Amino acid sequence: MRNPHLRRLLRDPLVLPFYVPSVALYLGFSLLIPVLPLYAEGFGVSYGWIGAVASAQALGTLVADLPAGMVLRRLGQKRAMLMGMAVLVAMVVALFWAGSIVEAFVYRFVSGVGMALFSVARHAYVTEHAAAASRGRVLALFGGLMRVGRFVGPPIGGWIAVRMGLRVPFLISAIVTLPAMVAVTLFLHSGRHVARVARTVPQPGSHGPAVVADGAWRRPGRQARSVLASARTAGVRLWSMLRQQAGVLVPAGFGHIFAQMIRAGRDTIIPLYAANALFLDVDQVGLMLGIAAAVEMVMAAPAGWVIDTLGRKVSFVPSFGIQAVAMALVPFTRGFGGLLACTAAIGMANGLSSGGMLTLGSDLAPPNARGEFLGVWRLIGDLGGTGGPAAVGFVADALALPAAALTLAGAGFAASLVFGLLLPETLVRQQPEPQAESPATSAE
Repeated sequence: MRNPHLRRLLRDPLVLPFYVPSVALYLGFSLLIPVLPLYAEGFGVSYGWIGAVASAQALGTLVADLPAGMVLRRLGQKRAMLMGMAVLVAMVVALFWAGSIVEAFVYRFVSGVGMALFSVARHAYVTEHAAAASRGRVLALFGGLMRVGRFVGPPIGGWIAVRMGLRVPFLISAIVTLPAMVAVTLFLHSGRHVARVARTVPQPGSHGPAVVADGAWRRPGRQARSVLASARTAGVRLWSMLRQQAGVLVPAGFGHIFAQMIRAGRDTIIPLYAANALFLDVDQVGLMLGIAAAVEMVMAAPAGWVIDTLGRKVSFVPSFGIQAVAMALVPFTRGFGGLLACTAAIGMANGLSSGGMLTLGSDLAPPNARGEFLGVWRLIGDLGGTGGPAAVGFVADALALPAAALTLAGAGFAASLVFGLLLPETLVRQQPEPQAESPATSAE
């Protein structure tokens, strides 16, 4: 390869095993953003059921986050990523064939389990390979590239749905996602990231760890005892980490929940409000979401600079405050232009914190319990990811769609206040190296 810049880019440990699979995966799922709420509505169910299906993936992720951290320690990053992606692709195909709203809910829930495994492994990989001083830029770039999928996917998904039906985008999504598995298989080197050949587990009745060779795991009795011992050790490790990190997890966790509520809820409220209050077509919804994603994408680069230079809080506080104001204005829109303006403002503000929650999780993760901490961090965020769409559905059933939008606005304001008032700044600023004393100064 003659181009040195391209050669250096391809040798970057984050490009092919991290950026490329993430973009392919998110592009596939972005096809479904304008489609999913209307697909669920096609079963003739209430807003509550629509919100339940929209939040089901986050619910599955929520349930699987902690086990995913433990599985990651056992399988290694490569196998964990591949297993998670295989589940995701299978469940998207299953949604194409779903015959009832209950089936759709189950398939989305199981896809969340796959997402948990993939996301925790991916987060651990980038935490390991991105230097702390540039972590904000790395993850902001990641967030920006993810928005490429969000920019391209919704208009295409909406266009396909109008011309071929609401189910066809699910098949296209599965096809688009397959290159992600290929990239991880080929470019994430298993030698450094898979589980060790020999495993150290405490044996019952012993006073220290014992090394158990892989061959010993094939013996049923010893295998069962080892699995139980490993589970007990993992539980103790998790509990110890939670006690030690409670002081930072509580305030950061509440902010994380509220932030993910407005982020996840917008993908439910915008299509439903557009279709049921403004009577817009699904391709118009897809175009609107694509334009908003383009605005988000543009904000990724300055977001990385702000996060790494001015501080995490300088990014988070205005980001979620502006999202809250724009979401509160959604019920007052009267057509495509007004809703587009609100959606674009939400996108712009969300782009300001691009990669921010991942950066914060990496900042706070202790090196000796990184997998467990990131699993808990994912769980906390997924509480918000589950709560956002669910709140939209239940509040819309109880009151109306405008009330659901105002509920999400309240979550955005809460996130801004928590990050501004309760979260300590996690940006570690490099101290200038002390200058050597001159001879004259030394003589004094």
